[in-house]
Amino acid sequence: MITSSTIARASVLAAALCAAIGSAHAQQGAHQHGHHAPATKPAEKPTQPRISKPAEPPAATDPHAHHRKPAEPAATPRTDAGAVDAHHAHGSGYTGPAASAKDTDAHAKHQSQAAAESDTAQDHSSHAGHDAGHPDSGQAPVPATGPVPATGEDAHAHHRSGTARTPGDLPADHPPREPLPAITDADRAAAFPEHLHGHEMHDDAIRSFVRIDRLEAFDGDHGRGQAWEADAWIGGDTDRLWLKASGERSAGRTHAADLDVLYGRSITPWWDVVAGARQSFRPGPSQTFAAVGIQGLAPYMFEVSAMAYAGEGGQVIAELELEYELLLTNRLILQPVVELDFARRNDPARGIGSGLTKAEAGLRLRYEFTRRFAPYIGIVQERAYGDTRDLREAVGEVPDDTKIVVGLRTWF
Repeated sequence: MITSSTIARASVLAAALCAAIGSAHAQQGAHQHGHHAPATKPAEKPTQPRISKPAEPPAATDPHAHHRKPAEPAATPRTDAGAVDAHHAHGSGYTGPAASAKDTDAHAKHQSQAAAESDTAQDHSSHAGHDAGHPDSGQAPVPATGPVPATGEDAHAHHRSGTARTPGDLPADHPPREPLPAITDADRAAAFPEHLHGHEMHDDAIRSFVRIDRLEAFDGDHGRGQAWEADAWIGGDTDRLWLKASGERSAGRTHAADLDVLYGRSITPWWDVVAGARQSFRPGPSQTFAAVGIQGLAPYMFEVSAMAYAGEGGQVIAELELEYELLLTNRLILQPVVELDFARRNDPARGIGSGLTKAEAGLRLRYEFTRRFAPYIGIVQERAYGDTRDLREAVGEVPDDTKIVVGLRTWF
């Protein structure tokens, strides 16, 4: 059973609990809102000393201010008027309204001053060349060294150009200052002389050519004499009839004389195959040989002639000749020549032995007054080998000889 004393004690406990809860709520509210709603009016905040507005940096601190793109008004809160003015020296182009002192952060002036000092301390030495003559630089103008741009052009276009044109140069598509003169008949005649008109290629015309390659006199170890070598052809570009003659005389006697009649067929632009006959008049009795060979221009501009002759009794004679022309100048030409003769068998009547019979090496220096007239001097060394050497010594002939030659080379 609940008695009255019990109820009284419960009421006292409930009242004490409510009082405790109310006191706790009152203390929490006072902690959160005490500085916004003070119980008593606080004393006035002492006035801060006014910070003087920093001096604007000299206009020369940023000589490239005019290069910058004008900044658009930002959507952020306005800044202090002093900060805006500090940026005018950099040429930012900001034209928005200045903020009032009331809307300015109390620390904005300190930040603006620090920013101005930072901009002033920047190193612009790498842009020193851009300061010349700038209206805001405060420096004496420096004379320009490059071409002056025309009025209305970008004054700094030459900084962005990939290549600068030298003053006085014309554009690539501009006509020349002095037009080339028209080609005249005299120019054509000088480029294509008349003596070359008969040697055009790739047609069916019949042409001819005669060349005296060597017409010379010599003075050797064992006497003086004369020698000759000539060739001629008639025909077209691919088919020609060749005539070749060579010989030698000394002491009033002809020691060697040969005449070749050959048909030549061009197989490449540089080589001809020839076939025909040779009539050998000296040495020994006259004899006829069948002839076949190849001639032309080898790589590195070597003139090559390789011939084989088949005669009576199974005799076969081979001749190899190599020539090269070394141009010391356009007119002075050095011509080395090497000739090798071979025989299949001995022929005592003609003074020829089997194997390598003779080798001849010559060096001739000619001067071409014109292409058709070229005198020369030179030296020739001749040597016999093998059985040929023995046969010559048996009849009292000298197997070796060195000759000084003077001659003429011409063609028509």
